[in-house]
Parts: sequence; structure tokens; C-alpha cells
Amino acid sequence: MINETMATYANYALYSAVAVLMLAMIGYGVYLAALVPDKDAAREAKGAERASAKPPKAVESASAAGGSGAGTTTLVREETDAPEETSLRGRKAAGMAGTLAWLGTALLLVSGALRAASVQRAPLANVFEFTVTASFFVMAAFCIWSLRRDLRWMGLFVTAPVVLFLWLAGTVWYTEAAELVPSLQSFWLVVHVSVAVAATALCVLSAILSGLYLIRDSAVGQRGFWVKFPKALPLERLSYGMIIVAFPLWTFALISGAIWARQAWASYWNWDPKEVWTFVIWIVYAAYLHARATTTVSRRTANWINLAGFVCIIINFTVVNYLFVGQHSYAMATVLGVSA
Repeated sequence: MINETMATYANYALYSAVAVLMLAMIGYGVYLAALVPDKDAAREAKGAERASAKPPKAVESASAAGGSGAGTTTLVREETDAPEETSLRGRKAAGMAGTLAWLGTALLLVSGALRAASVQRAPLANVFEFTVTASFFVMAAFCIWSLRRDLRWMGLFVTAPVVLFLWLAGTVWYTEAAELVPSLQSFWLVVHVSVAVAATALCVLSAILSGLYLIRDSAVGQRGFWVKFPKALPLERLSYGMIIVAFPLWTFALISGAIWARQAWASYWNWDPKEVWTFVIWIVYAAYLHARATTTVSRRTANWINLAGFVCIIINFTVVNYLFVGQHSYAMATVLGVSA
């Protein structure tokens, strides 16, 4: 029995969340915009102060002739870890954006809870519900993480894709509240899909950090907008840590999906497009972890593989659902205009 009133309120909460997160995105954008001139000025002032107060570090190296001759001295200027100053306007905008991010996350939780109450099941049965739930996981992880770290520099890059996907969920991928198709009427729905959602959320955050790492690494030794972000190596380590957690979750989702397929379709593996692409994603992220642990592979190359894995997730989430017909076609039944 579908409670249409609850489903309507769930949609209202979703629309409100999109509006609030859009305002948070603007606030984080204002913070970054206000950061640009102030950080340049602060860097020049601090650079002049260090030049007058602390000489460059001298590194002496032996000559090539046996290492016993006169050495050569090289001056090395180390990059500082001191935080850059921010204008009052930027700090206020970031503070408001942080509050709005928490509010938007709470509204997504309310929307999911109302949707679950309206259909009396976990809201994980189609692309629309998966997108809303995954967006909640991404925002919840970001907000909780921001309690321990200053992530104002990352806020725009998190809220922007979340707003985009929520807009797509509410328009292109929207599915009316309905009962489950027979193949989904199993406790594996919660186990399998919720773990896949959590893994996807971590992969989203990791891809954002990998992209920022690649840009920040290219900006080393330069002066410009991107040098205002944290150093490249900490960004890369954070991205790697996300996949360290996400990969076992994705592995469990792959295995639990096979077990569920055995119960629903009498076979562990059916060469369904969704199954194949889930395995492809697993292979790409396994390649990333292998490349990251191999000393002969540069970290830039490893992070490009990480981004390739995220692209595979997007393909699996959109192209596969739209263009390939298989046993998971119920996920896009309403959008494609066919019955599940």
C-alpha cells in the first residue's frame, strides 16, 4: 500500500534539499573567490618576511670525482605549511555554507525517511532512490569529516556534483513511489544496495580529491589559484585512503549481488550488463591499488586510473541503465517507459 501523502512530502523535502545545497554551493564559491586576492597578498608578505628573517637552507653535495673534493652548495626554498589568511567576507560565506550543507544533508535524510515510509521499504529500488541515498551518504561523509578538518576549500567541489545529480534525480530519473518488483523482494536489497551506495559515495569523494591532487601537483612551483589548496601529497593520501575503505565494500557488493542473483534468477552470474560493469569497476580500482603500491608507477598515473574507475561508475550508472537491456532494467523502467 503506497502512502501518496508521504511520497509527496518526501519530494518536497528533496526539492528543499536541492535549493539549500545550491545556496551552500554558492557560499563555498564565494569563499574561494574571496580567497584569491587575499592569499596572494598574504603569500607575498610572508615570503618577504621569511626572506628577511630566515635564510634559505643550504644543501651541500659532494662532487662527482670520488665524492672527496670540494662540494657544491645549493639553496633550497621550502614550501611553508602556514595557513593562508582569508577575508572576513570569505569566512562568513564559508560559515554559512557549512551550516547550509548540514541543513541540506538533514533534508536529504528526511526525504529518504519519508520515501521509505511511503513505500514501506528501504528507498533503494531504482536509480532515483539510489541517487538520493548516495547523495545523502556523500554529504554526510563530507559534513562529518569537516568536523575534524578544515574542508572549506573542498565544499564547492562536493556540493556542485551533488546538486547536479539530485537535479537529474528529480527530473530525468524520477520514479513514482511504487511497490517492489518480485526479484527485489529480498533482504539482500538492503544489504547489497546499501553497501554499494556507501562504496559509491567514497569513490565520489576520492575522485574529487584525485582531481584536485593532479591539478595541485601541476601547480607546484607556480603562483596562482590552485596553490591556495593543501599540498599535493596530503590530497593524494586522502584520496588513496578513501579507496582503501571503498574497495572492500565494492568487493562485498559484487559478491552479495552474485548470491542474490542465485536466489532471484537461479544463477550466480548471468552476464547481465550491470553485473559485467560492476566487475569492470572492481578491476579498475584493483588496478589503481596495485599501481599505487608499485614504486615504478608514478602517483599521477595511479590517480588517473582512480579517475578512470569513477568514470566507469558514471557509465554504469547512466549509459548502462539507458542503453543496455538486462535483468536490471527495472531500475530505469519508468524513465524508459516500459513496465518492469
